[in-house]
Amino acid sequence: MKLSQFKFKLPEDRIAMHPAPYRDESRLMVLHRKTGEIEHRIFKDILEYFDDKDVFVFNDTKVFPARLYGNKEKTGARIEVFLLRELNADQHLWDVLVDPARKIRIGNKLYFGEDDSMVAEVIDNTTSRGRTLRFLYDGEESHDEFKRQLYALGETPLPRAIINRPVEPEDAERFQSIFARNEGAVTAPTASLHFSRELMKRMEIKGIDFAFVTLHAGLGNFRDIDVEDLTKHKTDSEQMIVNEEAVGIVNRAKDENRQVCAVGTTVMRAIESTVSTDGHLKTYDGWTNKFIFPPYDFTVANAMVSNFHMPLSTLLMIVAAFGGYEQVMNAYDVALQEGYRFGTYGDAMLITDR
Repeated sequence: MKLSQFKFKLPEDRIAMHPAPYRDESRLMVLHRKTGEIEHRIFKDILEYFDDKDVFVFNDTKVFPARLYGNKEKTGARIEVFLLRELNADQHLWDVLVDPARKIRIGNKLYFGEDDSMVAEVIDNTTSRGRTLRFLYDGEESHDEFKRQLYALGETPLPRAIINRPVEPEDAERFQSIFARNEGAVTAPTASLHFSRELMKRMEIKGIDFAFVTLHAGLGNFRDIDVEDLTKHKTDSEQMIVNEEAVGIVNRAKDENRQVCAVGTTVMRAIESTVSTDGHLKTYDGWTNKFIFPPYDFTVANAMVSNFHMPLSTLLMIVAAFGGYEQVMNAYDVALQEGYRFGTYGDAMLITDR
């Protein structure tokens, strides 16, 4: 397929700038994959489409406060530093993006905090915007204390391309799923944000099982695709873990012909990255750069929850591959007509065979 096939006009006022007042009360479009039928519901109604021993697979990654602001030595120029991943804990090395990149060279020092309490030195240029920073931290405290001090200087990394406003106090809680526990993501797995504690308790009472995988979502989810031929696109690698407990829960459900629902595109990528030849999930601890677009034969999940995504995005392509290109693009047309909200804080879609 071609990139241009995923283009549609999305008015700016349809992109959600704030979350719904309650997590489980955003709107939910239900797309029945076998018939193309569409229903309009509230998210907490999702319970009605699943039964005892069906499985929801969640991404339990935790977003850390990855966006910092520092000042360049001598000039005092304000520099935005976006922490991507820690490269070396002992040496306090981090892979980062800097903006404006043109002002930063190897050897420059950056100062963070009102009292310049944290200092970093640029030791490598890796891409046009990327840099490697060494934080010059000589405290005797533990590495955890260093990270605590570093994160205290950061803010919730709202995706600027989508949420075009300053960070607000509620973002620290709402840009995180209620089951987030494994720190490492720089952006939230957005489909997970719709699940409240009350809804998950009701799911548990109904007998629905939960499996948790970890995929640390990166900025590659929002990077522009610069090729028309999608077979030539390369995605950024992201760290992921699928443990034995999740494998057992998912494979048992598959063997019993239960529904396995992937909550979000990150979960779908994770489980499709570690599948055996007989269609079962395998344990995995490593990295994935899997790029899914139509046509694609899915092996594990037979249901999916997702937000409404941006035009030309890899996230939309994954959803279209699962729900069928024509049906999903039609559903997006309906969503625009019916006033659904798009983006990270937007409304949700359930794609199911039931």
